[in-house]
Amino acid sequence: MKKIVCILLFISLFVSQAMAWGQNGHRAVGLIAEQHLSKKAKKKINKVLADNSLAEVSVWMDDIKSDAAYNHTHDWHWVTVPGGMKYEQTEKNPNGDIIMKIEELVTVLKAGNLTAQQEEEYLKYLVHLVGDLHQPLHVGKEGDMGGNAVKLQWFGQNSNLHRVWDSDMIDGKNLSFTELARFVGTPSKDQVKNWQSTGVRDWAYESVQLREQVYNIPEDGRLGYRYSYDNFSTVEQRILQAGVRLAGLLNQIYG
Repeated sequence: MKKIVCILLFISLFVSQAMAWGQNGHRAVGLIAEQHLSKKAKKKINKVLADNSLAEVSVWMDDIKSDAAYNHTHDWHWVTVPGGMKYEQTEKNPNGDIIMKIEELVTVLKAGNLTAQQEEEYLKYLVHLVGDLHQPLHVGKEGDMGGNAVKLQWFGQNSNLHRVWDSDMIDGKNLSFTELARFVGTPSKDQVKNWQSTGVRDWAYESVQLREQVYNIPEDGRLGYRYSYDNFSTVEQRILQAGVRLAGLLNQIYG
């Protein structure tokens, strides 16, 4: 019984802290995606979302974590891919994972035949999960809950590695989400074409390949200006890539 309780506490702790990019990061992804939608896709999406923007709905999947009716979605935010392994080789979570669900959502949304409520919810899931996938620690290694268990200090305040990538580095820039979306830059046409030519599993493997950089932390666990200087350009790129790629998926579905 004690073992079951410990497992449940472990899962609930991960769920409560696994909120990739925080609100500003997710909203910036949504705003960037809107800027790369076709006119046809934008019109259809506005109808599905009742004129709510992609930036507005991008945090809905985190908001509903407090609603027990959506408990089944908690594990969708992340996946574990041990070093040296491919996703195909991993033991799959029976509750689903971020790669599995993005692929399913794209397929179902392309097929159509959904109620208005289903389509709206599925689209909101997709907007959020594409953002999550580009936060490196949502494609985690074994044993540390996607960096949540890596306790450290951020400018002298208690934090953890996951939170540093979710929000600490971004919040340290003191930018609104609209400022952040401009701050990350404008991709070239070649970048857009290249980023949208790859698939969901490629994006996940990019996150895996960033692990050495992400986990390059001092032994005393004190992070600040140096870590942000070394890593914020990666945060910018991942947010920009997430927005561009989300737009690519939505143009396929609705364009």
